[in-house]
Amino acid sequence: MSPTPLEHRIKAMIRLGGPLSIADYMAEALGDPEHGYYMAREAIGAAGDFVTAPEVSQMFGELIGLWAVDTWMRLGRPDPFRLVELGPGRGTLMADALRAARIRPDFLGAARLHLVETSPKLRARQRQALAGGPLSPQWHDRVEEIAEGPAVVLANEFFDALPIRQWQRVGGLWRERVVGLDADGELAFGLGAGVLTASEVPGRLAGVPEGAILETGAVAAAMMEHLAERIVRSGGALLAIDYGTAQSGIGDSFQAVRAHQPVDPLDRPGEADLTAHVDFQALATAARRARAAVHGPMEQGDFLLALGLAERAGRLGADQDEAGRARITGEVARLVSAEEMGTLFKVMAVTRPGLVPAPWGA
Repeated sequence: MSPTPLEHRIKAMIRLGGPLSIADYMAEALGDPEHGYYMAREAIGAAGDFVTAPEVSQMFGELIGLWAVDTWMRLGRPDPFRLVELGPGRGTLMADALRAARIRPDFLGAARLHLVETSPKLRARQRQALAGGPLSPQWHDRVEEIAEGPAVVLANEFFDALPIRQWQRVGGLWRERVVGLDADGELAFGLGAGVLTASEVPGRLAGVPEGAILETGAVAAAMMEHLAERIVRSGGALLAIDYGTAQSGIGDSFQAVRAHQPVDPLDRPGEADLTAHVDFQALATAARRARAAVHGPMEQGDFLLALGLAERAGRLGADQDEAGRARITGEVARLVSAEEMGTLFKVMAVTRPGLVPAPWGA
């Protein structure tokens, strides 16, 4: 199979400028304006490469919508306020959330909908999903473009796609892992010149074995700190839902998915989704640097059940036949069971000091 156009371009970049950090490789493979994965492909859904929780069941987005309404009320019902989604995918979550939010017309009357999305293809899908809905969205390439004011921010599977860097323990040093070319001119992992200084390495990682890999997410941390600063300054809350770890640690979580199957992250760049596990402890640290309050993380299964997933499933299933009830039961299991999304996915809220959102606050 011939190399992808983006693969040709990345190889040329490496030949001219040397190996790329994994962060730079991810940025090219996902965000190249012409051939980047999120720019050129239909990524989400059964016909795409992966399925997100909103695509599993309408109940996920509905519960997130009710969470947003409840959080807005705890904020004192600001009018107007910004309802923001980061990386809205096909718009499914927001469409379901807004449908559930109709129970509070004053919430919808106060909300100004903002979607942060760089992909023209996904913006088109979001426009379709939200057509005829109660709110007309404004799109932004960057969260910094959204005007100041109270905000309820939703980030479902957003932080996992932000670029990471990797460092490998070699000869007592943490050397940067990079993407270069092997003897045959093919993309390959290697070690670059970059080294973490002693002050940059968490003390708990001292003494780890040779060959261990450490991942750092400066982009995610900077994004979280910016959002937290805004929340503290203008009021609001952020809900982050993603797969990852509650505590920082070591290990290689850089991965690629194509057609719902894991593949080599260096194979055919631009044609597979690249992600890494989210370090929720690092995100919490970044939010606290901005003096925001952090709640969680807690496992997705516990979060959804605390918000009333079982009760919602029961109401939906009441008017269904046996096959319909079995389908709904399967959706619940996929969202909350330990074998599916229930424990790997975590949920964390960031708020202005003094606000405790559900389900952390009664």
